[in-house]
Amino acid sequence: MELPRPVKAVDLTLATIAPYQRPDLEARLRQARARLLDDKVRVLVVGEFKQGKSLLVNSLVSAPVCPVYDDVATAVSTVVRYAPEPSLTLVRLTDSGGDGPPVEQRHPQPPVPLHELSDAVARHVTEQQNPENRQGLGYVEVGIPRHILQAGLEVVDTPGVGGLNSVHGAATMSALPTADAVLLVSDASQEYTAPELEFLRQAVRLCPNVACVLTKTDLYPEWRRIAELDRGHLRAAGIDAELFGVSSTVRWQAVLSGDDALNAESGFPDLEAFLAQRVLGQADLLARRSTVHDILAVTGQIIDGLRSEDAAQRNPEQVQELIAELTTAQQQAAALKERSARWQHTLNDGVADLNADIEHDLRDRMREITRLAEEEIDEGGDPTKTWEQLSTWVQQQVAAAASTNFVWATERARWLAQQVATHFAEEREAVLPALRTEASAALGSVRELRMRETEPWKLGQKALAGLRGSYMGVLMFGLIGTMVGLSLINPFSVGAGLLLGGKTISDERRRIITRRQGEAKVSVRRYVDDVTFQVGKDSRDMLRGVQRDLRDHFTELAEQLNRSLKESLSTAERSVKVSRADRERRLTEIPAELAKLEKLQERVKTLLPKPAETAEPPARHRLVASKG
Repeated sequence: MELPRPVKAVDLTLATIAPYQRPDLEARLRQARARLLDDKVRVLVVGEFKQGKSLLVNSLVSAPVCPVYDDVATAVSTVVRYAPEPSLTLVRLTDSGGDGPPVEQRHPQPPVPLHELSDAVARHVTEQQNPENRQGLGYVEVGIPRHILQAGLEVVDTPGVGGLNSVHGAATMSALPTADAVLLVSDASQEYTAPELEFLRQAVRLCPNVACVLTKTDLYPEWRRIAELDRGHLRAAGIDAELFGVSSTVRWQAVLSGDDALNAESGFPDLEAFLAQRVLGQADLLARRSTVHDILAVTGQIIDGLRSEDAAQRNPEQVQELIAELTTAQQQAAALKERSARWQHTLNDGVADLNADIEHDLRDRMREITRLAEEEIDEGGDPTKTWEQLSTWVQQQVAAAASTNFVWATERARWLAQQVATHFAEEREAVLPALRTEASAALGSVRELRMRETEPWKLGQKALAGLRGSYMGVLMFGLIGTMVGLSLINPFSVGAGLLLGGKTISDERRRIITRRQGEAKVSVRRYVDDVTFQVGKDSRDMLRGVQRDLRDHFTELAEQLNRSLKESLSTAERSVKVSRADRERRLTEIPAELAKLEKLQERVKTLLPKPAETAEPPARHRLVASKG
């Protein structure tokens, strides 16, 4: 298999700089090469319950990989990747034991024929066969031989249990920063709902490419009118996202029959073009830019050293002036590694401030949810009659609050990274590392919101309370009646007994309801506290990861620059002592080496498209709509 051009450029650069014995710069290029070879383009397929996500994925990859049922929801994500042969792997996420991201434990399954793959996946991802994810899976990975995936595409079918504003929706939101594109799936039966629009607002802030897919167009003749209404909602919400109308059923028939006209009618060619040009094409362009930057930075440091040596050899009388300049530059580079450096202060202070802001925002949102829930409990009477609706509302609001808090934390972390990069290098371009902003499924580890069982209030309890109250009424007023010559049981004592019995029943009912309301409030507070604890820890872990990534990245750059300047300084100092023959030899060799490196830089720059060129995707990224 032929290597892509960026990888060839890295290999050529490694061979070119090998004689200079710079293992630090070589390590940087090898990291860039590994990133190019292992670069995946992840597309999240998200949406409310039973909107056709799984069938859309199957139709997109032209293979039955995701289970499709009318009454069973997906509870675990399914990741569809390229593989030479059909494969199924279960992936569990375990705590790393520190502040790092969860550790993946992969469990390959026995080979499964392609036509049985959907049933094999269903045993692990559906709510019916894996309720509440009792198998403890992070996701299920499916590998199939398809051209559309061989280009590097990775399609993720997200859980549909509970919809976008559920716990699963919050987990999907936490995965957005790691996605290259998001497809929001909604069927053509109705316009966009408020949760869908809110999800899109947050998605466009975290993901570079967001598109809307209107499914089941073959079932609803008015789908074009729905599509126009949805586009109006997107414009009103300020959401810049394309909308595609597709029919997965028609597409599947086109795949089975090989009918190109039917395939065009399905609407999938437009969706594939979006993935090729806007997603795969853009990811390839970003990879090329990153590669060009790394190569230019590495070769630039070697060129600077050679030019310093050339100046020292040509003008020995000016060596001391050159040494002074290099010494100053080397001291400045060394200072970048110190804790007193400006970028270090920006990073440390920024993370501390961000931690405080994120925690305050999370607690403020959770306190408001608790306050509203308690008001509803106080005004709603007996909470046992409305507990199912109330608990669902609380969980939805908590999930939405956690998602919004995570989105804000991610945006602030990216802004902080830009500030650190600016303060690290005021006069040179800086490339940021990939930040670990993905959060773990914190809400999934929170105990279920339940109200503790309290004393019952049934017919027997009501009768017993009434009898107790009426007995006291009959006894008191009967004794009073005996003083005036009446019997113990008389109309007055019986009436008093009935009145007191009714009052006792009413008081007992209010006491039990008040107690139940107190228990409901305690349950809500306990649940919200658990969520605040788990989500808060995840936010702190995420920010610590960002801090370490930025610190290690810029410290490594500072060390590379410091070593380059130190070697240039040593070379300049040695040039004073070299013989005339050695000086003449180096004056011949240095221009040749500079020309070779500069020629390499010019060749590497051709990896980037010219400004006037159209964004035509590379041949390896073109999608093929076929069964193979």
